[in-house]
Amino acid sequence: MLVPGDLIRLGAGDMVPADVRLLVAKDLFLNQASLTGESMPIEKTAAAVSGANDNPLDAPNVCFLGTNVESGTATAMVVCTGDKTSFGSLASHITGQEISTSFDKGINGFTWLMIRFILVMVPAVFIINGLARHNWLEAFLFALAVAVGLTPEMLPMIVTVNLSKGALVMSRKKVIVKRLNAIQNFGAMDVLCTDKTGTLTEGRIVLEQYLDPDGHSSLKVLDYAYLNSYYHTGLKNLMDEAILKHEELPASLNIREQFRKIDEIPFDFIRKRMSVVVEELSGLNILICKGAVEGVMELCSFAEVNGEIQAILPEQRQHCRELVAALNGQGFRVVALAYRKMPGATDDPVYTVKDESALVLLGFLSFLDPPKESATAALAKLASLKVDVRILTGDNEIITACICGKVGVPADRFLLGPQIELMNDEELTAVVMDYRVFARLAPIHKQRIIRAFQRNGHVTGFMGDGINDAPALKVADVGISVNSAVDIAKESSDIILLENSLQVLEQGVSEGRRVFGNIVKYIRMAASSNFGNMFSVVGASAFLPYLPMLPIQVLTNNLLYDFSQTAIPTDNVDADWLVKPRKWTISELRRFILVIGPVSSIFDYATFFVLWHFFDAQHNPALFHTGWFIESLFSQTLIIHIIRTNKIPFIESRASWPLTLTSLIIVLVGVWLTISPLATTLGFVRLPAAFWGWLAGILVGYVALTQVVKNWLQKKYNMQ
Repeated sequence: MLVPGDLIRLGAGDMVPADVRLLVAKDLFLNQASLTGESMPIEKTAAAVSGANDNPLDAPNVCFLGTNVESGTATAMVVCTGDKTSFGSLASHITGQEISTSFDKGINGFTWLMIRFILVMVPAVFIINGLARHNWLEAFLFALAVAVGLTPEMLPMIVTVNLSKGALVMSRKKVIVKRLNAIQNFGAMDVLCTDKTGTLTEGRIVLEQYLDPDGHSSLKVLDYAYLNSYYHTGLKNLMDEAILKHEELPASLNIREQFRKIDEIPFDFIRKRMSVVVEELSGLNILICKGAVEGVMELCSFAEVNGEIQAILPEQRQHCRELVAALNGQGFRVVALAYRKMPGATDDPVYTVKDESALVLLGFLSFLDPPKESATAALAKLASLKVDVRILTGDNEIITACICGKVGVPADRFLLGPQIELMNDEELTAVVMDYRVFARLAPIHKQRIIRAFQRNGHVTGFMGDGINDAPALKVADVGISVNSAVDIAKESSDIILLENSLQVLEQGVSEGRRVFGNIVKYIRMAASSNFGNMFSVVGASAFLPYLPMLPIQVLTNNLLYDFSQTAIPTDNVDADWLVKPRKWTISELRRFILVIGPVSSIFDYATFFVLWHFFDAQHNPALFHTGWFIESLFSQTLIIHIIRTNKIPFIESRASWPLTLTSLIIVLVGVWLTISPLATTLGFVRLPAAFWGWLAGILVGYVALTQVVKNWLQKKYNMQ
């Protein structure tokens, strides 16, 4: 067991067992992908830390638990172990209490809204009926029925079925939902933070250009680079692999027939280059050297341009440096290529570093992790859905700017990890909206950025696939990972994409909005209708000498209405609902309930008036109960079709056939109950034929006025 102060030795292939400080290092290169997400090895030395404000993961003399040694050796002293390491701190950020998401807060807000309504309405009904009729038991039972009527008891079923159906649809689109609540957050998401590597880019190094010293494309540079990488017997790095896989390699380069390997001078981290020697058919030996630009150029006495070899002049050296600087500024990693032809030997010659001299500069190779072909179109589609994409990466700002430029993401301003380190949470919250690209980030920086967006009122998603992404995935409203991600990232995420593509993400966003649309429909329908009915109950209780409706009739009405809403998860959602993020707005919902609910009460009172003055209901409580039961059931069923769309119902937008069918069934069942053998048990009587004419007029007026009020709400309060 290691403890702080222990000394350890590290070599190629070793996993670093703790956070350590280097005492001695020789040609040490580490892969820190587990912490930073970047695949290129990082050189480490025993030199002192070069900047107190830099990303701690960039410290040149510190190695971290979970990283592994690519090459070189080192002696180091253990500084931190276990939970106190950088790797261990990640675990502390992804464990503990679950974060409340936008969906959780919305459901909680709606629940408390309904509780407040019930706490006001139910006691009012109880007291009014008790004082009016002096039958407190009857008043209590009726108030209890009113409480049940006000409660949207179908909410758990509607939400669960909606989310489950959405998860099933999304699975067909290669989106796996781990946590059902995340579907609504997916649709409500208006800011998506995503890593660069593997999301905007292919996640692999490719050879982009092969240029002569003047910057023109040269197939000879490609041919010689291929020979160098092909005959290299050491561990091939990502650049060697990119050269060997390059699709434009000419078929005429027949390795086995045209060239024979003679010797090689291996790569080392002091020279930062490697050379191979091959014999061509003419008998000449060719030493081909590939490596770091400055190191190779120092060995060159000549340069080859357009097939002509000439002494390399100071102006040409400066031009080459400017060419390389320009390529680096575009985000390319550049290596130089040079060669030297020598007479063949009769015996087996041995070549050494001394032979890497008087070389001919042949040109340069540029490498890049290229953007995905689908990235630009997917980003444009997300923008059309009003999802603001922000880039969070551990890579440097130069490479990030290059990739962002290729996929259409503005990258004129950056917020860097070292700058974030100097800010407190309030300062970060104040400036985070001003930046679209964040670079050189440590894992904790990503988490802080997500929280800053949330504090600005945004439903924020995060897409990542590495261990370093786990803290941000945990705190995001919707954490998105991919099937190829590390286990800890998938465990911390809410949604897993079977393809690492923003196009798949865009399809999931649309489905999330459809699901949320149907949930909101139910809440608006149930809450406004129930509130309107109870508002009518309070008014009727004040002047009627009997209960407005028997408790069993209230419950029957509520049961039938609830059944009619079971098909809401199958309903269509208007296209204009899908064009922008949707999230819970309790104040908007409260306003909707308080306005639409009383509208239904107007027509309830109209029904009371008709029953009382034209059908002698003051002497026939059963007739009053039956008439209001039918009118209430019809109006509640109609409100489903009015509220389900912002358009004109039945004309511009039609419900799905299951919802239409259940609506018809419930209406027919309600009418049947008043003339069935159950009528006496339920307290119903047969309604006069003339009442149905009055009812038709009342319902037409109800539909018209509700549509007008709905349109007014939409325009005045920009309500959707």
